[in-house]
Amino acid sequence: MADTSNRPRSLLTRIFITPAEPRLRAGWRLTLQSLLLLALVFVFSLPVEVFFYFKPLTNPYLQQLFSGMGVLIAVTLSVYLARRWFDRRTFSSLGLRWNRRAGRDFTFGLLAAGVMLGLVFVIELAFGWLQIDGFAWQTAHPFQTWSGVLVMLFVFIAVGWQEELLSRGYWLQNLSAGLNLFWGVLISSLLFSLGHLANPNFSWLAVGGLLLAGIFLAYAYLRTGQLWLSIGLHVGWNFFEGPVFG
Repeated sequence: MADTSNRPRSLLTRIFITPAEPRLRAGWRLTLQSLLLLALVFVFSLPVEVFFYFKPLTNPYLQQLFSGMGVLIAVTLSVYLARRWFDRRTFSSLGLRWNRRAGRDFTFGLLAAGVMLGLVFVIELAFGWLQIDGFAWQTAHPFQTWSGVLVMLFVFIAVGWQEELLSRGYWLQNLSAGLNLFWGVLISSLLFSLGHLANPNFSWLAVGGLLLAGIFLAYAYLRTGQLWLSIGLHVGWNFFEGPVFG
């Protein structure tokens, strides 16, 4: 009679473990990272939001900065732990090796985003599609103006880091490993787009725009093999679209 004692364990192994190496399948890794992220957001972000709900700061820029710290910690820690525990890979292997090229990629992305949005601004101004009503330093003290710009830069660096770490880092790379590169790019970009549903004045047109932006940022990662270019582009788009040309 054949020995069937190992069949249940073999079935579970096929369901949970990748065929080529002893680690969880990509779908389980993504699920566990998402659950870990939700738990860490509850621990680090929710108390801050509750505190500011009852005691808001007089400076909205500082409040936005402090509010974002909880999410920043939750995203970074969830990806770090998931990468070590579930993926059995190093954190830097997501595309976070820091060297001279990394600094150049980040700076190039930041400046390239500024140039692109600057051209859009000039074209819209030339065709009369927008009108300049004034400049911030004309209605506020210069220190207040430039300190606000600096705070917003830090806010957008945090946002660019956490969204690229999650979207082009953990999601894209695990989806590509579990499915293929095409579906990895498409699904991670769609999730990136839908993650902005809570944004003010969000529309389905914005979903399409953010989907294309996600694909473009995925190309930046795939072209360099690192996340720094996509992070720089992400930070630049937010920063120049908001405090600079907004």
